[in-house]
Amino acid sequence: MLTAAITQKNHTILIIDDNPTNIEVLYEALDRTGYKVLVEMDGYHGIETVKNHPPDLILLDVMMPGIDGFETCRQLKSQPITCEIPIIFMTALNDTTDKVKGLALGAVDYITKPFQQEEVLARISVHLKLRQANLELSQHKDILEQRVQ
Repeated sequence: MLTAAITQKNHTILIIDDNPTNIEVLYEALDRTGYKVLVEMDGYHGIETVKNHPPDLILLDVMMPGIDGFETCRQLKSQPITCEIPIIFMTALNDTTDKVKGLALGAVDYITKPFQQEEVLARISVHLKLRQANLELSQHKDILEQRVQ
């Protein structure tokens, strides 16, 4: 358990949501678990924060003023510097069409509101572990390619 807590302190989660209640609940749960948490209340500022301070994972609402979460995701996934950051949509939109659209844009998961804190934390943990495994595989691939050359 100590190892998990140490690992979590090394991870930064960005919440992009325009609802102060959702932000507060998520922030408290993530902070209590040991994550570093960043918050933005709209897609435009979220994109700027990601470019300047890339998080390890993004929790992204769909329905926001200005650019919505789908467009925010599309823009983040189109940039080499931000395209590998896992995005989990968290929204009240629960139609299958919306879920498929979010995943097709590059999100790794889709959680409908109201959400359960334990489920959100579990999904974050899974996606951070997957990202770490992919990074390690990529590093090993690079080392092997160098050895072959």
